[in-house]
Amino acid sequence: MFHPDGPSLRELTEQALSGTDAGYDLLAAKFDVTPFRTPDAILERAAEITRAGGTVRRGLDLCCGTGAGLRWFRPLCTERALGLDRSRGMLEEAARRLADAPGAAPITLMQGDALETPFRDGQLGLVTCFGAFGHILETDEPRFVREIYRILEPGGRFVFVTSERPPVTSPGLWIAKGFNAVMRVRNALLKPEFIMYYLTFMLPGARWLCEAVGFDVEVKSGVFDKPFHRAKLVIATKPAGAKR
Repeated sequence: MFHPDGPSLRELTEQALSGTDAGYDLLAAKFDVTPFRTPDAILERAAEITRAGGTVRRGLDLCCGTGAGLRWFRPLCTERALGLDRSRGMLEEAARRLADAPGAAPITLMQGDALETPFRDGQLGLVTCFGAFGHILETDEPRFVREIYRILEPGGRFVFVTSERPPVTSPGLWIAKGFNAVMRVRNALLKPEFIMYYLTFMLPGARWLCEAVGFDVEVKSGVFDKPFHRAKLVIATKPAGAKR
């Protein structure tokens, strides 16, 4: 549908009818040739800017999918680079794709829930998350941010890319709203649910949520080239004096 090697309309329909976890298990092998995968141009630039703040001992790519983010952020980790995702199929694909990833830190891939991670308080120096906010229900976003704050060490950073909500005159806004409406109907009628919504965790709301739990937030505009120039890089830092 999107690429000669990508999923067909039938396969995408089967995915959407299967629920979140099973659906991504089905899509995993072809995910990287869909428009749902965060482009390398964004990941490379985000990693470059994050690297200016120094390396970390342990970094986590949350909702890591097929490992696209880990490939760029592994060189920032000195002890271990971690990836966590709910889909076993996506993790298996990540293990295959990361076999030749640059960097020396050992890679550990784990199956788990972003809202309830297996990490101790203050265990990580960096948490990244790309292209996965649509899988976090809006009602769960405060819990999601609190969990990231908990597992970061003082001085640790939460790095992500988002944007501001499109204006009401934007066709993309109404396409996204239409998609969300269809998904709500689907989830009301079919179980298990397929959690994927657009227009989530956007600015300024994402900034407010991060600041509410104690993060110091920096929003960087104009750091990505076209056609991604409207995207914002957000670096939310847990204060150095914060309790673990």
